[in-house]
Amino acid sequence: MNWKEVKIDTKEKFHVITPFGPDLPANLTDKIRNMMHEFLENPVKNVVFNAENVESMADDVADCLAALQAAFQAHHASFVTCCLQPAVRQQLASRDLLDLLNVTPTESEAWDIVQMEEIEREIFGNETED
Repeated sequence: MNWKEVKIDTKEKFHVITPFGPDLPANLTDKIRNMMHEFLENPVKNVVFNAENVESMADDVADCLAALQAAFQAHHASFVTCCLQPAVRQQLASRDLLDLLNVTPTESEAWDIVQMEEIEREIFGNETED
């Protein structure tokens, strides 16, 4: 993980990724994708992407987040985005990506979603697959 403008807070069941900068430009798309995919190889696969500091993002990054959501789901892991700023929320909605993401208003609610999905996976196992 060589993306230095991000805080990674590791919890028991998930990692919280919080970018520091207000902008996520297109040139960070590959770094974001690669960093997130590395988590899928760890014992703790779940990620909360805290976008509280992000005021704008390139369309490539928005597309990347939607693709990450699908990749995590396919690997039986959670990817929850929280604390979206209004401009970013509007951008995702206008690109029809908001409904593809698992979004919560607060980080605490994102933690709850991850924990609930972990319980569901433990209880139902493969029955939750599409």
